[in-house]
Amino acid sequence: MTATLAEQSTLSVQERNKQIALDCAAAWNRWDLDGIFTHWSPDIEHFSEDRPVDSEMMKAAMRGGLAAFPDLHLDVKSAVSEGDRVILRITVTATHLGDFFGKAATGKKVTWFMLEELRFDDAGKIIEHYDVFNYLPMLKELGFVAADVM
Repeated sequence: MTATLAEQSTLSVQERNKQIALDCAAAWNRWDLDGIFTHWSPDIEHFSEDRPVDSEMMKAAMRGGLAAFPDLHLDVKSAVSEGDRVILRITVTATHLGDFFGKAATGKKVTWFMLEELRFDDAGKIIEHYDVFNYLPMLKELGFVAADVM
């Protein structure tokens, strides 16, 4: 739940940052990418599995994900805030309803897992974004890899 402006003024920096991170997850669940982008600093740095990713490439990947999985839902299992960082552990569920890496829509329900680490500036803007994905369950469900692969 989003804190009101009056409530936000009494939040600690860590609580504020955690709330913003949760607001970003909620925006995903509304399929509102602009609701995420508004929290990004203009000079945000992205890293996917420690590889730098340009902001425009990140936005394109996010849009592509929603095109392939338009009912995508993030279930935040835990959120930890310390200093200027927040880490989210997330289970993602979705239905494969659009092209994904050349595979036409299957209508299959899929699941994958992710970790996100966000670093905030003093104004509460996200200045660094790190993500790590475990796509293996989804890749099995879609037939990209054998079901017995561990």
